[in-house]
Amino acid sequence: MHIYNLYKWQHKHCFDQPDEHSERNTLRVVLLTVSMMVIEIFTGLLFGSMALLADGWHMGTHAGALGIAVFAYRFARRNAENPDYSFGTGKVGVLGGFTSAVVLLVIALFMGFESVQRILSPVPIQFNAAIAVAVVGLMVNLASAFILRDDDHHDHDDDFTMNSHHDHNLRAAYLHVIADALTSVLAIVALTTGKYFGWVWMDPIMGIVGSLVIAKWSYGLLRDTSAILLDRVADKETVAAIKAAIESDADNRVADIHVWIVGSRHMSAIVSIVTHFPKEPQHYKKLLSGFKDLAHLTVEIHRSPDAPCIAVHT
Repeated sequence: MHIYNLYKWQHKHCFDQPDEHSERNTLRVVLLTVSMMVIEIFTGLLFGSMALLADGWHMGTHAGALGIAVFAYRFARRNAENPDYSFGTGKVGVLGGFTSAVVLLVIALFMGFESVQRILSPVPIQFNAAIAVAVVGLMVNLASAFILRDDDHHDHDDDFTMNSHHDHNLRAAYLHVIADALTSVLAIVALTTGKYFGWVWMDPIMGIVGSLVIAKWSYGLLRDTSAILLDRVADKETVAAIKAAIESDADNRVADIHVWIVGSRHMSAIVSIVTHFPKEPQHYKKLLSGFKDLAHLTVEIHRSPDAPCIAVHT
């Protein structure tokens, strides 16, 4: 029975440290969004405006999506040291981003459908009340975007090897806020032209434009997050750089390599090396020490079958 201490050969299974600062700021944005939702629904009922009521419930869906982001942050933080998650809880934020992207896409489809319905069956609009609330909504959205933008800049200041490494959960929350701001701007333009020029058709047209832009944002987020959730290979430049770092030493050849993202800031790799002069695994890991975001590395070493005999002197 072995009595050795295995600590130095064991891997750390907690890589991504949950960003409590981003969590707090996202929660603040949720509270702002819910407050604006209540105001729009209340004023919509008060002024009899279906436009304000629709936008209020629209804000409610964004509040729900932002709530997903907060839940993802908290779940990841509470389970950061849980050994049941082999590669940490980094993908929880990615899953939150993917879910929010789906919600964003549904909102875009709803906006497009509703806009087409408004073209076919126009409804009367109380322009003054609708413009006033839309302006307030835009101010709330800009304030929320400023709060999240500060975190987004902080996130991108880190030195990551892979360009795709950033907080997808935060990105999803930011896109929801920007989508709301865009719809508010388009609504203000449409309502203003409708009030002063009688262009009532501008309201549904702007709705269609907004739905197309939001759908495009949603698609980009779905593409990035789904690739990570499905363990798609990391970008080719990173894989090539890892391979070059190993093969630049002695006669090493990389026979097989797998590199994938395990969280917003970390990736994992399995590398199979063939060499005439095999060394300890730590030697090869040291060759990759410059890849700061490589959190979990497994090295498999094979002696070349045609390796020369090495004389051992005693």
